[in-house]
Amino acid sequence: MRVKINNIEFKNPVIAASGCFNFGEEYNEIFDVSKLGGICSKGLTLNKKDGNTGLRVVETPSGMMNSIGLQNPGVDDFIKNELKKMKSYSTIIIANVGGGSIEEYIQCILRLNSTDVDMIELNISCPNVKEGGLSFGVKSHVAYDIVKKCKAVCKKPLMVKLSPNAEDIIDMAKQCEYAGADSLSLVNTFKAMDIDIKKREPCFDNIIAGLSGPCIRPIALRMVWEVSKNVTIPVIGLGGIKDYEDAIKFIMAGAHAIQVGTYNFINPLVQLEIIEGIKKFMERENIKSLDDIRGII
Repeated sequence: MRVKINNIEFKNPVIAASGCFNFGEEYNEIFDVSKLGGICSKGLTLNKKDGNTGLRVVETPSGMMNSIGLQNPGVDDFIKNELKKMKSYSTIIIANVGGGSIEEYIQCILRLNSTDVDMIELNISCPNVKEGGLSFGVKSHVAYDIVKKCKAVCKKPLMVKLSPNAEDIIDMAKQCEYAGADSLSLVNTFKAMDIDIKKREPCFDNIIAGLSGPCIRPIALRMVWEVSKNVTIPVIGLGGIKDYEDAIKFIMAGAHAIQVGTYNFINPLVQLEIIEGIKKFMERENIKSLDDIRGII
């Protein structure tokens, strides 16, 4: 069950995705989160963010749309008040970093360099405020620039989280690898929207929201397969994973590990069930290591 990513050993390939697990404290009241392979923090920005106004979550068939707006306490508060608790869980801690400019990303990384987080996950789905709000993760040359500059100052393994809204997901992945990314995680949420027909207006104040959940899994799986075939660095797969069979599919498509997000809201114990499910599958199929099935498709 153990996997190694960027010379860091995970006890198993199941990681709590950013934004759906907060900092782990609430879920630790339900189960021992130390049993997870790792935990990605809530998305962190340089300064505290209150997030978007209005409705923030809408259910969809087999999924969910969210317009949270990266609400978080800020990276300094995270280091002061949250990180010590996270490290007490005896699992790999990944700090997810976002920002509206390259300078904000760099300042977050510089602060995290002196901490004992194990890895940094760079969320390039954030809107680039200096370029009219277009996501850093849409155009490959823009992503290359931010990853290269962040890698130059980063003292931790740098995982880059890719947006499915990229113009070309394969080229995007390649450019991030060329820029120095140590690993990649994909996919983030898809751009979506909904309308309240009685109010005759968008459901979200921000109009556009992020779609996640089981409905996106087949597309996410395809993208993970495509990227895994075209890069040499480890890939972490996510997008609609709800059970161990989904997790195995992502590993067979080439993922070194997987992240579970939205389904934590439906079944808070889902990650433990996935870990146990993978273990039993390996026993039934006489699989000695996940390396035996990784990327076989």
